[in-house]
Amino acid sequence: MHSGRLERFRLGTFSGAGNAFFPGLVLAGDLVVPLERLTPLLQQLDLRLEGAESVLRLLSHWQGNLAALKTIAATLSERDTLSPADFGAVPASKLHVHAPIHVPRQIFCTIANYRSHIVDSVRDAALSPRLGEPDTPECLAKADQIIQERLRGTTPYACFKLPSTIIGPTDPLEIPRHAQKTDWELELGVVIGSPCRRASRENAMSFVAGYTLVNDITVRELVARPDLPRLGSDWLRSKNSPGFLPTGPWLVPADFVADPYALRLQLTLNGELMQSELASDMMFDIAAQIEYLSQHAQLLPGDIICTGTPAGCGTRYKRFLKPGDVMECTADGFGAQRTPCVPEHA
Repeated sequence: MHSGRLERFRLGTFSGAGNAFFPGLVLAGDLVVPLERLTPLLQQLDLRLEGAESVLRLLSHWQGNLAALKTIAATLSERDTLSPADFGAVPASKLHVHAPIHVPRQIFCTIANYRSHIVDSVRDAALSPRLGEPDTPECLAKADQIIQERLRGTTPYACFKLPSTIIGPTDPLEIPRHAQKTDWELELGVVIGSPCRRASRENAMSFVAGYTLVNDITVRELVARPDLPRLGSDWLRSKNSPGFLPTGPWLVPADFVADPYALRLQLTLNGELMQSELASDMMFDIAAQIEYLSQHAQLLPGDIICTGTPAGCGTRYKRFLKPGDVMECTADGFGAQRTPCVPEHA
């Protein structure tokens, strides 16, 4: 029925007026086809989707489902035979778009993983008051020293984020009433597609189902514990308030991302560009992160790895999030997040 060419698609999770959440196939023009409406076409093509009730369950049978979805997307692209409208397609703009994996099992965050972010941290006079003014040779030399030390025989540094932090790409972010320095961190999210334990660097990328955008919100003044300085960073209180991980809008299959390191991550605040960097600025690449995490934890289908943020967080500008702000996050082919900031509800 179809020509066999590869037709790009994405996956998302949606709801309409009065309807429960449903997974959808996102075609060109952000046209959403509910997976539940594809049963007749699956039967016609002698195909099967396992776990079509949610994106998370789809990922538990990813390789077979990916092949079936590729065939479906190619078939629906041939408008002279079939139309997405025949299967209940609707523009995404008419639906509520949720995070593509509405409730993942596990979320991992790789900390201080971009060279440019390290430079920002060293430039910050509040963090390094003895290094002089930003961009002095002394300051930049110190940043390079830290980068080289991180890369020389060391491993990534990771923490956890709770599933309750997930919100959709246009949902409001509640700024906690106790927080003074709520900050943004746009990151490339890696979505795991099969159980992964003790992966090697050579095979680590075979466990990647796809990618999404994530914004790892952090309360800066709550990272350190002055009362317990020897215990290090407190990631629970600094990264895990409800809504602290705007995610999506789409899950983009890895097969359609030729080079994830060529992606440019961009975040604007109230229309002003704050972050703009290629993912190639990572110090520890995706394979290194999967290798490290899987040595110490069991990775599961649907898990998300937040791979680090580049320069341009609020610490650089001495400007932090407050009610009334609007963040917009983009990467080519990944859609866009638009996150309004509101006060924490009573």
